[in-house]
Amino acid sequence: MKKLLAASFILLMTAGALAGCNTISGAGQDVQEGGKAVQDAAS
Repeated sequence: MKKLLAASFILLMTAGALAGCNTISGAGQDVQEGGKAVQDAAS
C-alpha cells in the first residue's frame, strides 16, 4: 500500500512540474511577442 501511495505521489509531482514548465514557456513567448510589438512601434 505504501508503494502505491508513493508512486502516485511521484506521478502527481511529475505531472505538476511538466504542466508548470509549459505554462512558463508560454508566458515567455507572450513576453517576447510583446517586446517585438514595442520594437516595431518604436521604429
